[in-house]
Amino acid sequence: MVGIVIVSHSQKLAEGVVEIATMMAADAPIAAAGGLEEGGFGTSFERITEAVQDVDQGDGVAILMDMGSAVMTAEMVCEALDDTKIRLLDAPLVEGAVLAAVESQMGTSLDDLAAKIGEAREVRKLSSGV
Repeated sequence: MVGIVIVSHSQKLAEGVVEIATMMAADAPIAAAGGLEEGGFGTSFERITEAVQDVDQGDGVAILMDMGSAVMTAEMVCEALDDTKIRLLDAPLVEGAVLAAVESQMGTSLDDLAAKIGEAREVRKLSSGV
């Protein structure tokens, strides 16, 4: 299965997103990498790296990020772990995590999962468009 890492500036937010995704796909390998080691807000290269290694089952790892430096730090992890197949996914954090977890649990490949996340990014929550 494709592993999934949720990167957020907040440890609580990352853990909450993992909790929701796990409710929808209990067997998906998913980990939270939020906040700094001392508990503050920010992103941690070490936490992201550890999370990637924890969820990697050989089928690749999808990383979803909240914003800003989370993207930059995740990119640095990708460069450092160049022997691991990692894709950064551009999607709403919660919706993307749930979709990624469900697809991972169904055995969807990393490339197909990334394509489905790309399509889902355009789905509107409200039909009125407001």
